[in-house]
Amino acid sequence: MDVKNCKKCRRLFNYIGGPAICPQCREELEKKFQEVKKYLFDNRNSTVRDVVENCDVEESQVRQWVREERLEFSSGIDAGIVCENCGAPIASGRFCDKCKASMINDLKTAGRRPEVEAPKPAKQESGGNRMRFFNQ
Repeated sequence: MDVKNCKKCRRLFNYIGGPAICPQCREELEKKFQEVKKYLFDNRNSTVRDVVENCDVEESQVRQWVREERLEFSSGIDAGIVCENCGAPIASGRFCDKCKASMINDLKTAGRRPEVEAPKPAKQESGGNRMRFFNQ
């Protein structure tokens, strides 16, 4: 078992996986997430800055939830979140739809073996050094 200090409250806890925060802080963070989610549901045209100011949550935490695709901003709103590959503005996640499709296509083709062309039969020449049988 791995024992770590919580990044938020510095208490010791048994670390299982994920972010290094204790169960109490994780529960508080989940309550804060539900509050932010409700705020965004009621105020659909909010920006990241609006959420930070009205919900008393850190901007980095809001961006983390967006990257994890737990939150999504309206497509018309500039949330300040950009694709990690091409820099295009996105509403949620890490990559834009175009880059996701490209990555999926690349992964599909990466696992395939290259198709080897079947060897073509050699041309048969008339005459040449072939054995011939004559009827007697």
